Amino acid sequence: MAIDNIKAYSHLTDEDIREIGRRLDAIKEEFEADLGEKDVRYIKGLIRTQRYIEIAGRGALLFSGRKPFWFAGVALLSLSKILENLEIGHNVMHGQWDWMNDPEIHSTTWEWDNVCPSSQWMHTHNFAHHKYTNILGMDTDVGYGVLRVTRDRKWAAMHSFQPVINLALATLFQWAVGYYDVELGKVAAGKATWKETAPKFWETTRKAGTQMLRDYILFPALSGPNFRHTVSANATANFVRSVWAYAVIFCGHFPDEAETFTKEQWKNETHDEWYLRQMLGSANFRGGRILTILSGNLNNQIEHHLYPDMPSNRLREISKRVRVICDEFDLPYNTDSFPAQLIKVQRTLLKLSVPNKYLAADRDNAPEVRSNAAFTKYPEVESKLWVGENESGQRAGLRTGLGLLAKLRPSVKEAMLNFTGRTPEWRGKVAATEPQKAV
Repeated sequence: MAIDNIKAYSHLTDEDIREIGRRLDAIKEEFEADLGEKDVRYIKGLIRTQRYIEIAGRGALLFSGRKPFWFAGVALLSLSKILENLEIGHNVMHGQWDWMNDPEIHSTTWEWDNVCPSSQWMHTHNFAHHKYTNILGMDTDVGYGVLRVTRDRKWAAMHSFQPVINLALATLFQWAVGYYDVELGKVAAGKATWKETAPKFWETTRKAGTQMLRDYILFPALSGPNFRHTVSANATANFVRSVWAYAVIFCGHFPDEAETFTKEQWKNETHDEWYLRQMLGSANFRGGRILTILSGNLNNQIEHHLYPDMPSNRLREISKRVRVICDEFDLPYNTDSFPAQLIKVQRTLLKLSVPNKYLAADRDNAPEVRSNAAFTKYPEVESKLWVGENESGQRAGLRTGLGLLAKLRPSVKEAMLNFTGRTPEWRGKVAATEPQKAV
């Protein structure tokens, strides 16, 4: 089900892959050389705006006993927390603004408004996730240890409760992130000792205590008789921030055709194939400027994974160049509307709450995942992927069925029928050899 040979999956030649890598390297160099005062103004202006919004929200909650002030405070504080976590904290801690050499806006000094200590988040996210993106058994973000997002993970009884677990994860997302790098599950499974785990546990607990003290005691106390109303408003703002962060992150990692990979692929991977893995394992969603900023520019998740330390305000422009490369080499560019990607994610989570034997779709060619085995399962279709030879004697024509698959979303057989215009009689012969594919 997972891809174990990305070159076989993409049907690209070694020369093609090297050329893609060369172009993506060139984009990185070009944009890094262009960073300057415009980008400095962007991040400093954004931080200033976020802080003004937080002050306005905290101010409104001083009078939270009155409903208009309560709602205004919740709205402003939610917006403030979303901006700080997604467009500021996440990106600063990626080192996107380290080139400024500003000690206040630097990955080594920034501490965000979240129960997760920045040092732990940077380990699980910057290192484990971005280096080993979607490598099963190496990238712990694949399901976050509690969700079954691929059929490669063996079904267990707990997955029957996946819809409930998913809901709990969304509502308590910052807490899940907070204790994620602590890995208490390893202690329970006997794979780690408490002595090894305790330092991270207490670091997170201290950070969580600071957050709780601020949001649920100190700031509410300032509102005097409105203490209780301010507590509920702060809890609501934290809830809104958690659900929004969950939605944005899941839409970039788990919708249909965000592929997973095996350790075998990683072991033999080149720098250029690493680029391919980031492109095939990530997904974008469309949106205007407001949605882009509120999502931390993670609606350009593909570009963020290609260039994790590139300032986020540059990703939208870069995406146009990446899209051209994908089109030229018949690679999928996984993008859709925000609601559509979110619906696909929820559909996958619901489907995978049951054992594989109850799933009708081919495990190598299901709507939510494909592997290079999909091509070898249908040799009569694989042979149709090539329609001639070029002057060098190489097979030419449709270099990959992958691009067409991503655009049309049918089975391999249907993709080739649409491409070649085969007759209904030929269509019937191939259909008889292929298992029924569930939607």
